[in-house]
Amino acid sequence: MFNHKRYLENSSASACINELQTLEAGEVRATLKLHACAGLFQALENVIEAVEITNSDQEIQFVNHAYERLSGYTSEELLGRDASELHKTDRNREAHWEGTCYTRRKGGDTLPVHCRVIPVPGPNGSIIQYVSVSSHSGDSFSQVANGSMMAFPRRRESIVTAHSMSIEAPITKVINIINAAQEGSPLNIAQDLDKVLEILQTSELYSPFQHQAIPPSDDPMASDLVGGLMSQNVKRKFSAHDIQRSSHHGHHQHIPSSPACSLAQIPEPIMNVLNLDDTWNFDIIALERLTNKKPLVYLGLKIFSRFGAFEYLNISESCLVNWLQMIEANYQAKNPYHNSTHAADVLHATAYFLERDRSREIFDLQDQVACLIAAVVHDVDHPARTNAFLINEKHDLAILYNDQAVLENHHASMCFRLTHKDASVDIFKNLSSDDYKTLRQSIIDMVLATDMKQHFEHLSKFTTSITKHLQKLEGDNTDVEIAHELDMASIITDLSSHENRTLIKRMMIKCADVANPLRPLALCKEWAMRITEEYCEQTDEEKSRGLPVVMTQFDRKTLNIPKCQVAFINIFITSMFEAWDNYCDVVELMKNLQINFDYWKAQEEITGKDQAPSQAIDNS
Repeated sequence: MFNHKRYLENSSASACINELQTLEAGEVRATLKLHACAGLFQALENVIEAVEITNSDQEIQFVNHAYERLSGYTSEELLGRDASELHKTDRNREAHWEGTCYTRRKGGDTLPVHCRVIPVPGPNGSIIQYVSVSSHSGDSFSQVANGSMMAFPRRRESIVTAHSMSIEAPITKVINIINAAQEGSPLNIAQDLDKVLEILQTSELYSPFQHQAIPPSDDPMASDLVGGLMSQNVKRKFSAHDIQRSSHHGHHQHIPSSPACSLAQIPEPIMNVLNLDDTWNFDIIALERLTNKKPLVYLGLKIFSRFGAFEYLNISESCLVNWLQMIEANYQAKNPYHNSTHAADVLHATAYFLERDRSREIFDLQDQVACLIAAVVHDVDHPARTNAFLINEKHDLAILYNDQAVLENHHASMCFRLTHKDASVDIFKNLSSDDYKTLRQSIIDMVLATDMKQHFEHLSKFTTSITKHLQKLEGDNTDVEIAHELDMASIITDLSSHENRTLIKRMMIKCADVANPLRPLALCKEWAMRITEEYCEQTDEEKSRGLPVVMTQFDRKTLNIPKCQVAFINIFITSMFEAWDNYCDVVELMKNLQINFDYWKAQEEITGKDQAPSQAIDNS
């Protein structure tokens, strides 16, 4: 193979070895590389992709047949030419950018391509320009200038069309960015990014208790409370007493027989209470007594009228009254807590939040009406049992909704099933198709947001997306009033986007749904007793039927109401309302929360271990 060289005999083995090593490091390796290159170039000539190879000066050294067909040049015309000049047109830009660029054909016409240019540091301080390109006609190529190869793969039209579609999920983009960041990162950073990727692959990104059945807490009360309220998939205990609970969901009341009343016909004592409905101190329990446990129709008529819902829905007052009476009739009056009084209370809180200055700036009439309707129906036909209870007993609703947000799906479905039963109660009948779809979607979304299993997800999204805008507004508050007003207008515009309005409406109904700890102390205590009784009734039934006890802290034998309230406020209420206060400035509510928390904390200390906890509440 190397017969042009002559080697003298030498008796020294080391000298021979040196000669052979020199030969292997020089001619042998070079020849092998040449043979490999010959095979590579032969392969490149036969691929369907267009390939261009340049040296460090960007002079073209090789092009294959596919490149000749694409560009219209022959290889003889291209060899030695400056590749940057060949692809240079007045329509291209330089530096770090992404978009449409152009390459020239032989005939002078330009070929539009999608191009991404990224300057990358090269050896010895040089700059290597990486170019990733795909042609609009279905061809694509990539180039690394400064001694590199440019490939133009031809693709089928269907593949090109699919590739051009933006179908990558946001979480996939995030994972791809993290994977790219790991390359070249120090070991400790790469390991941390591995942990990030592991977390991102979990199914419940926003739950602080992922991979844990209960929160990490030394307080068993807090652990049981979170487990009971957030658990959906509780394992069922089988027992001889475990029989299917009879369902009352097949028999709903539809059109009320009582005549509809109007706002002008409301009795004076009731109207005297309703006239305070725009204040946070509004006494819903007093209204319950005056209306014989039918507060929803009266308060609903008053609030819907105040917000101009008649005009938006294009319905008569009697239609709204009929609808309110029907919805109220389908709340279970026997329930200690989840009855029409609770619905009316949530409606009042929702209306109060809608009238905060920032909400008025963000929401239009359609948003307001959707919020009011969602508040009215958010617990309709509630059975006074939790989702976990229904799942454990294999209730028809749990089977229907596949154990996912069982009650919330049922409430939303009931709203529309009942409403569309008869024209006399159909408040949606005069809406356009588009307005109805938008309103329906908004109502369903808000009702489903009341599922406590998703509590931390909704709170995290609200805090991340909404609070950051508000913090920017506070941080940019300068002495220049005009600049501040411009910043405020810009942020209000951002908050008014569809995505942000959806997050705010979810948080609004969530806050309204659990606002009891922020009511005046007397109302706070009343609601605490009612929810306690309902949960205790569930525990009684679970124990009698051999079902798993979902919330062990609501056992009448060991019940400690102050401790339950303190745990609920600490885990769910404080952080959520701090974020809500940051959004719409509810100082009065936060003062009530502190007063009520101090009260429950004092009662918890008074109770003591040796006293009967359930009897240790000061009802004065």
